Amino acid sequence: MSRCAIVALAGAPNAGKSTLLNRLVGEPLAIVSPKPQTTRAPVRGILTEDDTQLVFVDPAGLLEPEYPLHSAMVHAAVEELRGADLVLYLHPLPEAPAPPLESLLPPKTSVTAPVITVYTKADTVPPSHRPTVPLSHRPFEHVISALTGEGIPELLRTIRHLAPEGPWHYPADEVGTQPLRFFAEEYVREAVFAHLEQELPYCTAVTVDEFRESESPVYIRATIAVERESQKPIVLGKGGAMIKRIGTDARRRLEALLGGRVRLDLWVKVWPKWRKDPAALARLGLPLPPEKEQ
Repeated sequence: MSRCAIVALAGAPNAGKSTLLNRLVGEPLAIVSPKPQTTRAPVRGILTEDDTQLVFVDPAGLLEPEYPLHSAMVHAAVEELRGADLVLYLHPLPEAPAPPLESLLPPKTSVTAPVITVYTKADTVPPSHRPTVPLSHRPFEHVISALTGEGIPELLRTIRHLAPEGPWHYPADEVGTQPLRFFAEEYVREAVFAHLEQELPYCTAVTVDEFRESESPVYIRATIAVERESQKPIVLGKGGAMIKRIGTDARRRLEALLGGRVRLDLWVKVWPKWRKDPAALARLGLPLPPEKEQ
């Protein structure tokens, strides 16, 4: 009998969710940055081995919203937790013990799926200095490093053991569910986070306006949106140097994904106060929860 589970990753920003997703599925699906709050819309990755298919979901980190974009991110994350068969609650090992998952959730929110506590970033703590597990009252706890692979096989065995019986959701050879446009937007945004300093990356959004996959090279036109006119020159850089660096990095990632040449055409536009604009957030796939739209 086959098994299939939707496994949602939960935790505070910068707990290592995206790095773990990429390690579990063996592909760089989620963007990774030392800066927290990089993930916005949920990213899905699929691991199919033997009789079991695991659909991992990496939503935004659970945080206290400061503006409508945060509210939309947390709402999307909570919806993924509610629809999951299993939840991996990630917490950095150097900051153990983990607080209750419920303390990170919005008021009156609960998770009914089984929860596995996963202590991440074990590579940063020598074995002699590690706290003793179990550290909580949950039945399953694991210590892992997504960078070195420590603890990953044991974690997967626990997930497979808890996966319910049922048909697979996707063909065995698929590793992701998002369209190519999604990855184009994410790779540009990853390059923005890598090259722009301080708070500016958080003020930017990326949309793909044109994607001509049938051409050679593949043509992609994308917009990097900022909130104020004064931010445009920073994204462009002197003589266009900054946007060229951003485009070069994103293009290399896209060419590796598509297996061929890509022509990436980037534009910078102003979307005034887009992080507070319900229409802009919906366009980005992050609609506000109904109570926040008033």
